[in-house]
Amino acid sequence: SGGQIQRTAAARMMLRHPDLMVFDDLSSALDVTTEQQLWERLFAEDPDVTSLVVSHRRAAMRRADQIVVMRDGHVEAAGTLEELVDVSEELRELWATD
Repeated sequence: SGGQIQRTAAARMMLRHPDLMVFDDLSSALDVTTEQQLWERLFAEDPDVTSLVVSHRRAAMRRADQIVVMRDGHVEAAGTLEELVDVSEELRELWATD
């Protein structure tokens, strides 16, 4: 299934111990519980690794140190989740629908 493929890809990446990990909608095919477990595991593995996460899901946003909100190919806003909830319409819309 799609979720198994995504989990396998994440596990392979973690085994390589990279300095940078890029995830493009990694959790799109996962159920909520599995997604939360995946993010907890990925971010607990090595806190010194830089991760770039492309996602519209709450579980990924909650763990981000910084978020960049894109709209129509342009940066709408950047900052912490707490900062952006007040200033980014796009983020509020995503947060309300997830």
